[in-house]
Amino acid sequence: MAKRDFQLSEAEDQALMTAFSTCKDGPTRTRYQTVRLYGQGYTTAAIETITGVCHSTLMEWCRKYRQGGLESLQDHREGGNRALLSDVQLAELRQRLHTYRPVELFGETASGDGQFWTIDDLAKAIERWYGVRYARHGSYVQLLKHSGFSYQRSTRVYKSRSEAQVRAFEEELAKKN
Repeated sequence: MAKRDFQLSEAEDQALMTAFSTCKDGPTRTRYQTVRLYGQGYTTAAIETITGVCHSTLMEWCRKYRQGGLESLQDHREGGNRALLSDVQLAELRQRLHTYRPVELFGETASGDGQFWTIDDLAKAIERWYGVRYARHGSYVQLLKHSGFSYQRSTRVYKSRSEAQVRAFEEELAKKN
């Protein structure tokens, strides 16, 4: 078995413990804890069980810590829909969604009756306006929420439904009342 060359001094261990205790960001806390456990001599299997981090990620974080200290372990990911649309585009999208209805943009190809924004209509509009397509359904739900809309499941429209028969049925009901 190879001897581990990564060991923490008392000061480094204390600095990682302090950083872990005061940090409010979950992913960064996990990084501090993972590196600290490895530097204290815990087995990689035990660390993987405790933190849920795979071996390659554990080794990557230890390498980063050796090269850059505590700062290198901070989580710098931004996430969210900012990766595809800028803040200016998000504001513009909000304005456009409140200005237009899907039927005005897509005519007969709009989902449902085209009066309300659906995920499919939003996806088509964003692709048309910005050339962007999100991989996750949830991203479109977040964009609707960000634009001031709530997500509602649409009512089902049966393809076999005949509008003429529905009108005839409603007229018959009206005659009886």
